[in-house]
Amino acid sequence: MTAPVTTRVRVDELVDRARQQTGLDDFGGDTWRKGLEVLVGSALTEASFNAFGEEQFFAGLVHTLVNRLTIESWFARHPEIDDEQVEVELVGVGFPRTGSTALSCLLAEDTGWRSLRMWEAGSPCPPPGVSPEADAARIRAAEDAVAMQQAALPQFSAMLPQSATGPMEDHQLMELEFTSQMQLAFAWVPTYAEWFLHCDMEPTYRYEERVLKLLQWRRPPRRWQLKSPTHTLFLDALATVFPRARFVMTHRDVARVLPSVTDMYTILLNLGNEGIDPHAVGELNVEQWGTALDRMLAFRSGTHDERFLDIGFRAFQADPLAEIERLYGWLGRPLEPGTVARMQAWRVANPPDKHGAHTYDGAAFGLTDEVLTARFGAYRERFGQLL
Repeated sequence: MTAPVTTRVRVDELVDRARQQTGLDDFGGDTWRKGLEVLVGSALTEASFNAFGEEQFFAGLVHTLVNRLTIESWFARHPEIDDEQVEVELVGVGFPRTGSTALSCLLAEDTGWRSLRMWEAGSPCPPPGVSPEADAARIRAAEDAVAMQQAALPQFSAMLPQSATGPMEDHQLMELEFTSQMQLAFAWVPTYAEWFLHCDMEPTYRYEERVLKLLQWRRPPRRWQLKSPTHTLFLDALATVFPRARFVMTHRDVARVLPSVTDMYTILLNLGNEGIDPHAVGELNVEQWGTALDRMLAFRSGTHDERFLDIGFRAFQADPLAEIERLYGWLGRPLEPGTVARMQAWRVANPPDKHGAHTYDGAAFGLTDEVLTARFGAYRERFGQLL
């Protein structure tokens, strides 16, 4: 009988594969190791992978380690990169499925600041602008990935507008420390999910800042607008690393949000895993986003509240440019006619119903109104006028 593979053995195997692929050895410290160990240990003992899911999960971990090695190699050969000054001007936060993706896509039409693009998020090296040929190859690879996703999961097109050159949530930058919420959608890893809620995220944001230096080194501007619902969980750590950042928070009633995001998780989990329990996925999301709610309310209870501008889903859907004008006025940022024209063109090309409607049933996940009211009543009370 073959002995089970231990967490340490599997982690060492993954690290060795990344070193062999790159010929590199320096990971830039070891703050990433704890997250990888917890994630791998949880996957080995709790996940129910099918063959496709297991292969993709562990290959993804190796890819992340390869990225980290190549990032550090660029810093070692070009230490001047570390002199770059990163200015994160705006961070999009709030629950998923609240219109934040469409907002970030519109904001990305402003060439006066930088957005994290899909093609550079998954493969930051070589730094954008160093090799036009390498940039073009990564854009083509990202286009292929989008096409494959649309073919395998056509319902995703109705959930999230995506393009290879469009803005991307910074999950993959957080993943470089193996502290990324996106792992919860690819494997059933409840131990990791619980650890993730309480981990120290400051090293994650410190390393994200390091990667942003690399990305802007040859490709200005050096002012950034970032976005991820995950940041709602870790506002204290994010504000420590990016003390000048301001926040735009999108809002929608949780009765539409939680069932939708749980359905998205369930679809992804079923692709690579067997026997996924929809009610357990519902409970996972209630725990994750309920904790995010508590922390967000605590963070905003004092002087930090003035760092937030709130946008309601219905108002944004009705007149997105009016809400963006309000946002720019609050930031004290000029909204140039050319930017407005590009935003309008994006909106025309990407209407809300372009790929059909996303349908779901909250009861299938145990997300009744009673459950949601009990956990998210404080959210409805605080932001009800926006919902």
